[in-house]
Amino acid sequence: MDQARGRVLVAMSGGVDSSVAAALLAEQGYDCVGVTMHLWDASGDQQVGRCCAPEDREDARRTCEALGIPHYVLDERDAFRREVVEPFIDEYREGRTPSPCVHCNRTVKLAQLADVADRLGAAWIATGHYARVVHDGDRARLLRGADRHKDQSYFLFGVPQRVLGRLRFPLGALEKDAVRREGHRLGVPNADKPDSQELCFIPDGDVAGFIARERGEGRPGVIRDEEGAALGAHHGVEGFTVGQRKGLGLGGGAAPRYVLRILPDSDEVVVGGAAGLMARELAAKDASWLAGRPGEPFEAAVRIRYRHAPARARVTPTGGGFTATFAEPQRAITSGQAAVVYRGDEVLGGGFIA
Repeated sequence: MDQARGRVLVAMSGGVDSSVAAALLAEQGYDCVGVTMHLWDASGDQQVGRCCAPEDREDARRTCEALGIPHYVLDERDAFRREVVEPFIDEYREGRTPSPCVHCNRTVKLAQLADVADRLGAAWIATGHYARVVHDGDRARLLRGADRHKDQSYFLFGVPQRVLGRLRFPLGALEKDAVRREGHRLGVPNADKPDSQELCFIPDGDVAGFIARERGEGRPGVIRDEEGAALGAHHGVEGFTVGQRKGLGLGGGAAPRYVLRILPDSDEVVVGGAAGLMARELAAKDASWLAGRPGEPFEAAVRIRYRHAPARARVTPTGGGFTATFAEPQRAITSGQAAVVYRGDEVLGGGFIA
């Protein structure tokens, strides 16, 4: 095989996306090295997930064996707990809804993989993300993936420029169906493996149950309406997120009720009608700008959650963050989620809703 393209470290989760990414790069003539990060120990009913089950690491190993490339496993469990899981629990208990995949990418995963790539003599780092990187002189630009339903650029705004410039996203121009077809064509052994839909360390989606197992039961409190009347009780604010309708335990009513506000200091959850979820402005903190901090307000599009369609807004930089004033009110702007700023397909930067 012609290895003139250089060595690339491929992050191998055990899923079909990263496996096909490795196979495509090997076919293109890269000298591939597969690396799997052992991030979390799952047991019992929790043995399902992108990076949590022994089966996933075995699938990554089998793929590397089929491709004839070396495979290494890195033990990053301590870092994952410290940088991702513990802050995730803290945020939920403070009434916020965090974005753990954003924090994981910019701390545990990609920054660490850059250091490992240096030790392995790899110029490039590749993942199975649905996103694109293009180079404009000395600057790398992050773009949305061609498959709008799978686009993962939202999770990558915090990756520093020094790492972004080394990234390769072989799936960025492909649709998901095409990825599976490529997997079959290239003989990837897990080409038919189902996608994971939940957080890798909470595969059953029960955030409150996970936090209770890790930290103990939450503080009980009261669910109130907007006028302050008590409607029911709860077992901890970590069981709620802004915009939630199901699981409130309030029974039926004339009109649907949604979580409007979470008040951790008083252990109160405020519910009301859908109109109370609409807002035109947000403030974001801890901003990262891929092309440098803007000096003046500007027009852009902003995503306030992963599945949110970018909405037109005027973005005004502040000390360590920015404000975004939307042309039209947006539903359920949620503290702790990432607000990511786009110009067309390009990610300009982002921050965390305060």
